[in-house]
Amino acid sequence: MSPLTTSSDGFLLHGEPFRIISGAMHYFRIHPDQWTDRLRKARLMGLNTVETYVPWNLHQPEPGTLVLDGILDLPRYLRLAKAEGLHVLLRPGPYICAEWDGGGLPSWLTTDPDIRLRTSDPRFTDALDRYLGLLLPPLQPHFAASGGPVIAVQVENEYGAYGDDAAYLEHLAQSLRTRGVEELLFTCDQANPEHLAAGSLPGVLTTGTFGSRITHSLEQLRAHQPEGPLMCSEFWIGWFDHWGEPHHVRDAADAAADLDRLLSAGASVNIYMFHGGTNFGFTNGANHDHAYEPIVTSYDYDAALTESGDPGPKYHAFREVIARHAPVPDEPAPVPAPKLPHTAVELGRRASLLAHASVLAKPVRVDADPVTMEELSLRAGYVLYRTTVPVPGDGDGDGVLRFAGGVGDRAQVFVDGAPVGVLECERHEEALPVRVPRAGATLDVLVENMGGVNYGPRIGSQKGLLGPVTFNGTVLHGWDCHPLALDTVASVPFAATEIEGTSGTPGAPGNSKTPGAPRVPGASDAGPAFHHGTFEVRAPADTFLSLPGWTKGQAWINGFHLGRYWNRGPQRTLYVPAPVLRPGTNELVLLELQATTELRAHLTDTPDLGPVKP
Repeated sequence: MSPLTTSSDGFLLHGEPFRIISGAMHYFRIHPDQWTDRLRKARLMGLNTVETYVPWNLHQPEPGTLVLDGILDLPRYLRLAKAEGLHVLLRPGPYICAEWDGGGLPSWLTTDPDIRLRTSDPRFTDALDRYLGLLLPPLQPHFAASGGPVIAVQVENEYGAYGDDAAYLEHLAQSLRTRGVEELLFTCDQANPEHLAAGSLPGVLTTGTFGSRITHSLEQLRAHQPEGPLMCSEFWIGWFDHWGEPHHVRDAADAAADLDRLLSAGASVNIYMFHGGTNFGFTNGANHDHAYEPIVTSYDYDAALTESGDPGPKYHAFREVIARHAPVPDEPAPVPAPKLPHTAVELGRRASLLAHASVLAKPVRVDADPVTMEELSLRAGYVLYRTTVPVPGDGDGDGVLRFAGGVGDRAQVFVDGAPVGVLECERHEEALPVRVPRAGATLDVLVENMGGVNYGPRIGSQKGLLGPVTFNGTVLHGWDCHPLALDTVASVPFAATEIEGTSGTPGAPGNSKTPGAPRVPGASDAGPAFHHGTFEVRAPADTFLSLPGWTKGQAWINGFHLGRYWNRGPQRTLYVPAPVLRPGTNELVLLELQATTELRAHLTDTPDLGPVKP
């Protein structure tokens, strides 16, 4: 039996009144060597519980598999939570939203356009049941009924905003029960009558998601559920950012006042986010309502703990509020972690992506129209499509490339290696004037998956080239498709790049090995290319990668994929967790897609998430 039960107006833990004071913290957005630190800081703020989603798409990248290691070692995370004296709210989806790639649904599932996602369609529920059959047994020792920290499990996620298939919700609840989950089940929905009605399930606790209008939201929740605990399962204290818009923040005093209103009303709460973390690698999601809007790499969320795990203004304000309503540890509040001294990194080696695409990925030959990323079984990353153009054109009326169906999500076009334009799906662009100087010229189209839609009916939208490509009305056939997953950059064949003013003499530890000023790159550097440099570190510490003069691309340090950078902003630095670094020589690799005005990067002690939204 689960130790967490409900009374007419609250929770009981082992039969005693209990209020959940929780904070959201996603293990898969935090370097695993930092889990213990973040959990300790959660306890010190006064939390008695932490909450996490479980991303199906990463734990099961292929049907029949299960990944539970490294940053996905959920059993270890649960053990650490218990060791810190924290309970856990587990939210296994299957859909998690979370501004996460595809909302957590695996691409091998969403690729089938006939499957009705998040419904009682047997093709969906059968795949879900098989996944839960693999996921839940290793977690069983960590459920409260077995003495573990998990006291409650969520059924679906804000389902009332998506559908009203009660049979599907019932199937999911029974699937959890028949696979050994005895703990309290709950749903969460936005606190309005329509969403609560569509997303709730008889016999399962209903909770609400909101960030303001506390009294009104609790009244809506109570009107829907006359008895039982009142709980805000996502108390939004900040927000996420899209590329090209200002950074979102919320005043700490305002958020703390609403937290106080929640706790004064006797409600339980899960603060979203206590610690946001980072969308490392290719894991960010996107919204697509009127236009496609990808999420930035940082998931700082203006949370209580910053992206790098330091206490922010909300941490201290919330700790004071919680102390009015519940015990807070009589221990000093944590202080910011040390940061790496400023370090300049010269990137003196280079490799052209177009020239070395076949080294990075074996091309798939398609005789007819180009195929999508999904047809290439590529979950994330890039595809380089290559063909030849049979006729010339001057790009002024009689030289137009047309992409039927558009691109998903951003395409860079090259003729004989020279860049000729960019198409972006967010701008609904499908045509590009192009000068083709000769018959038989090589056409390269590099398409970037900027993140799978995580909310609404467009989840599973295809990526890559989405239909036939024509030049002056002639359909272009015979494509070599290079699926560039970029799971590793170890095979990139770097060659030295001349850098003016460098002697090659190693600098002092903590500084670049080549301290001279880099040359200004010329036109030959305009194409997509990998850049490599090394730097020395005495003692690893958190730092932030700053890339002034660079345009758009990806960054790796010591093989760890930090994520995407883009001078469109708002985000201007990438967080580098201390455990990624090592004493001695470290490696930085950048994939610059467009152009750079210098060959130097900087590691700084201060994050820059961009100008703040007014």
